[in-house]
Amino acid sequence: MGGGLSGPRVAVVVPVYGNAATLRPLADRLAAALAGRDWRLRLVVDASPDDSLQVASELAADARIGVTGLTANVGQHRALATGLLAEDADVWVCLDADLQDPPEAVPRLLDRLARGDVGAVFAGRRGRYESPVRRLTGTLHRRLAARLTGLPPDAGAFLALGPAVRSAVVDLVLGGDAPSVVLAAGRAGLPLASVPVARDRRPEGSSAWTARARLRQSLRSLWWAARRR
Repeated sequence: MGGGLSGPRVAVVVPVYGNAATLRPLADRLAAALAGRDWRLRLVVDASPDDSLQVASELAADARIGVTGLTANVGQHRALATGLLAEDADVWVCLDADLQDPPEAVPRLLDRLARGDVGAVFAGRRGRYESPVRRLTGTLHRRLAARLTGLPPDAGAFLALGPAVRSAVVDLVLGGDAPSVVLAAGRAGLPLASVPVARDRRPEGSSAWTARARLRQSLRSLWWAARRR
């Protein structure tokens, strides 16, 4: 990195599936949000059927951006753990590619983590970013997960991780059977925190998570967490 950069080395890991249209604005907004910091962006293209890999490869002309192209679809959370393992940094951030989670909130997570009293900081979900039914079921899932693991009750997959939680997440997701980065962070055995962040509606396309897939993932996640109480 060049001179004039301050603070810890930050690696932002983004799983990519069907996000070709949002990758460029994501990179631009993240660069603006992290101006003055020592940062990298790792795009993990999870066997995406669109042009995401091509767009990501073009963005990698910027030396701060790296690309991992997976030939088989492994799912959001294994893709995230793969990116966490690939990046050498001091702190890591998990962020979706669809721009529902605003890149401008990354510094808030980093600043809270820098206080040193917690191992990870989650963006506490706020706002009317999806249908009322999906918000309700998501809220119920997060509250149950919080009771089982000690996670903040508003925790989603937008979070900043210190080294110990990052190591636990990689081990539990890639080396074990943890169904999500979020639950793995909850099982790291360290204090956790959240800061409220308003989510936006998806600017392009629709979620790859169908109602059936969401239910299946929720039940699998809660069962995994219950067995490890």
